Amino acid sequence: MPRSDPPAAGSKGRRDTAGRLLGELLVVAFLAIWWATARGLPNFVLPGPLAVAHRLLQLLGEPEFLANALVSTLRVILSVLVACVLGGLLALLANARPAYDGIINERIKPFLNSFPSIGWAILASIWFPAGNFGVVFVQVAILTPFCLINIDQGFRAIDQELLEMGRSFTRSNPRIWLRIHLRLLTPFILSAIRISYGIAWKIALVSELLGAPNGLGYMMLQAQSTAEAVTFLAVCFSIVFIFVLGDRLILVPLERKFPVTR
Repeated sequence: MPRSDPPAAGSKGRRDTAGRLLGELLVVAFLAIWWATARGLPNFVLPGPLAVAHRLLQLLGEPEFLANALVSTLRVILSVLVACVLGGLLALLANARPAYDGIINERIKPFLNSFPSIGWAILASIWFPAGNFGVVFVQVAILTPFCLINIDQGFRAIDQELLEMGRSFTRSNPRIWLRIHLRLLTPFILSAIRISYGIAWKIALVSELLGAPNGLGYMMLQAQSTAEAVTFLAVCFSIVFIFVLGDRLILVPLERKFPVTR
């Protein structure tokens, strides 16, 4: 009789369900601990989850908050795209010209990867006036090495025999790039974008705190200066929701559509 696979599939489904259930229980436990801890503290020190949720719903109806959220989101998207382009160009140069490999991977990449994030933010506040350019500069400087590392690994994973086979069908370099290089690099590019997207939201707030007249980081600074812990935490959770929406609705489906081929 032919061998059937449903038991294995069912076992995997049960493991996935158990994992999701465990994750939900951890969220409930976190909220319960937060609620119990906040009961004995004033709101300006640690507000409870219900107060934060109520304030978050209020913010969603305020034009000022929506405008600041849009500004921060656009800055993050622009920074991720620019960093991906710069990291991709550096990776391309390192793999296309062996003479530059040592310069990029042994000099530029370690420097960018180890330079403190707060250092870029402080330098931007000194070099540039408060505004979009300084915030985007900080994010791009921090995100570029992450994109460089991921896309460089994509170049190194390309099968040279596959390229030779492609050249046997056509001598057109642009066609080879579109049909082979780009197709094989796409999963690594998407991975670089997904990693950078999460990191960008963290560093965006630091850069906005030090040198931006608007954005969610600016709103958090205002809340901190007036001891509005409820608003501060509500803005923090709004960032989590924005990140999850972008990740689950756009980046995860793209990664599933372009899986890594081995």
